[in-house]
Amino acid sequence: MRVWRVCLAAAALWLSCSVWSSAQLIPQAPRNPISVTVDTHATAPPVPEYEYGMFIEPIRTLMSASLWAQMIDDRKFYFPITSQAPAPGGNGGGGPPRGAALHRWVPVGPDEDVILDTDDPFVGGQSPRITLDPSTPHGISQTGLALVKGKKYTGRIVLRGSQGAKVSVALIWGDGPIDRQVVTFNPVPGSYKTLPLRFTSQSDSDDAAIEITGTGSGDFHIGCVSLMPADNIDGFRPEVIQVLSQVKSGFWRFGGNFTSGYNWYDGVGDPDKRPPDWDYAWSAMQTNDIGPDEDMELCKLIGVTPYISVNAGFGDAHSAAQEVEYMNGSVHTAMGALRAKNGHPEPYHVKYWNIGNEPWGSWQLGQTTLKYFVLKHNEFAKEMRQVDPSIVLIASGEMLHADNLTADQKAKYAGDIQPFLGSDDDWYSGFLKSSWGNFDGIAEHWYTGPPRSANAGAGTDSTSDQDLLAFARVPANTVQGESAEFQLYQKLFPQMIDKNTFMSMDEYAYTGGGFGRGPSLKMALAYGMTLNEMLRHTDMLKMAAFTSGVGLIDYNRTQAVLNTTGLVYKMFSANFPGAIPVAISGNAPQPQGSSGSPTYPLDMVAAISADHKSLILSVVNATGSQQSFDLTIGNAPASGPATLWQLTGSSLDATNRVGQPAQVEIKETTVGLSQQNVDVAPYSINIYRVPLGN
Repeated sequence: MRVWRVCLAAAALWLSCSVWSSAQLIPQAPRNPISVTVDTHATAPPVPEYEYGMFIEPIRTLMSASLWAQMIDDRKFYFPITSQAPAPGGNGGGGPPRGAALHRWVPVGPDEDVILDTDDPFVGGQSPRITLDPSTPHGISQTGLALVKGKKYTGRIVLRGSQGAKVSVALIWGDGPIDRQVVTFNPVPGSYKTLPLRFTSQSDSDDAAIEITGTGSGDFHIGCVSLMPADNIDGFRPEVIQVLSQVKSGFWRFGGNFTSGYNWYDGVGDPDKRPPDWDYAWSAMQTNDIGPDEDMELCKLIGVTPYISVNAGFGDAHSAAQEVEYMNGSVHTAMGALRAKNGHPEPYHVKYWNIGNEPWGSWQLGQTTLKYFVLKHNEFAKEMRQVDPSIVLIASGEMLHADNLTADQKAKYAGDIQPFLGSDDDWYSGFLKSSWGNFDGIAEHWYTGPPRSANAGAGTDSTSDQDLLAFARVPANTVQGESAEFQLYQKLFPQMIDKNTFMSMDEYAYTGGGFGRGPSLKMALAYGMTLNEMLRHTDMLKMAAFTSGVGLIDYNRTQAVLNTTGLVYKMFSANFPGAIPVAISGNAPQPQGSSGSPTYPLDMVAAISADHKSLILSVVNATGSQQSFDLTIGNAPASGPATLWQLTGSSLDATNRVGQPAQVEIKETTVGLSQQNVDVAPYSINIYRVPLGN
């Protein structure tokens, strides 16, 4: 039995308004306590294991700075090496700017003695050639490395040089002559050779340096250089892996804007020989150190299922099919043999694949119209399924949003976008008409911000309850609106229900403030209500990916902790996957048109655990007052005290930052749930697990 299906009339009302925002009609203050009844016989489909997935892409240095243990920027020498500061801005031709990496290489000695040699480079288009002096060290250095006293660091350098060259690599943590450790190579090999580096720092430092210099006659070339903490896990930061593993995300999607220009072939094989490339989507250089094999290792380390978006922008169906074969093919296939040659003989068996990323967007490489993209999608689906018929394909969808319409379309539909539904201008309908059978689910991306109330975005406890509730319910309203519209498509295309065509919210986030401070308790309340709303739509929403996976953590270059958003996902992912949502009724309706349960001002969701032994109850109190409710559990009364996990903090501004005491925590307690006058703390997210009798 399906429950909580938003009626089509309500969906039509939402479409005609063409906006997802908090309603302004505030209900009367509810009777206190609120009366709540849980009907354990009115069930919805179980909560998918992929309800709490994550999205990631290498937005400039996002992945390399947070997940990857590499300490050296521009380790393959993409940018100029000069003592002059980089000029601001781009080169005017759409290519790489005249800038450099976050921490750039500079010459040691005269600039003219460091040349980026394009003749026989080790990797990419150039390798540094340093002209030597018999007595004065010449070379290059880079600052900005973070070191921990007593910690070991390992790496490698690829060198070749003249017969008379002597090269030293120094890790420097201070100004004194003994504040360094040096590895010397004498003689230097005449052809490129990978040589080991090992250091132990004798001091903490936030601005250490690595210096590569030589003396003697002739010159030497540096092919590439690498340095990581010795405790890295296959190239990943162990402290980040440990923290992310606390959240049972289900899956991580690798995709995003960069996908439309990504050449996956450059991301496999010897990491030192993968050419650095320019990411035109994000105007940044990528080393290609984190490629498909590394993605799979990350998923294994944090215990999630991989989900991959293929390049349907500048890419073609053949390369997408070969990527499927590389990931899933046996060693007897061409790409499977290449994977084995690269050290991974066993197929990865990647099940979930997304064709393209926001192909309608003007910001996308290879942007195209629906008319042509459905042809592209169908060809991709055909070739990818020929390689592996078992894969699940998710199309790049776009639902109806007023802000997605062109000026001509806005004029045509005159503010009422209902007639848009099913028209030639409707991307979603176009897919359902022209690509049916070539996908299993449809992706949807959404990003939303706070309402325009003067106080709604303020992160202080002076925010009124009404403003705070308006702020907190915005992303949940978005989920409600998307679900309502999906039902309209199901009505237009009934085969969607027959074939279990599902929605995947492949990207979503609430840009509600906190910039520079990290997510706050206030933002946690909003995400608690968002996840509650997702639990009301398990009949259609089978996958969801928060933007982004590393948005769950606060980190610097040596530490990481779960931030307030991460704690919310930790709570929900530990309790709800596999549980069976059940209906809640109450005597306190939410504001007209708003998401949420009829338990205003609380937002509540209930589910029966997969083993049918417990009731799981999520209660979000996004007010500054203690609230209370009376609970009636129909058909299966409580049989003992409940376990309560409560997330709260001292103020709405409370954040969790590395190196500081946690201001927001999850506290586990046992409560004697009398079911009468259950108190709910202000500014809190609460998950109760109540044992049930027969």
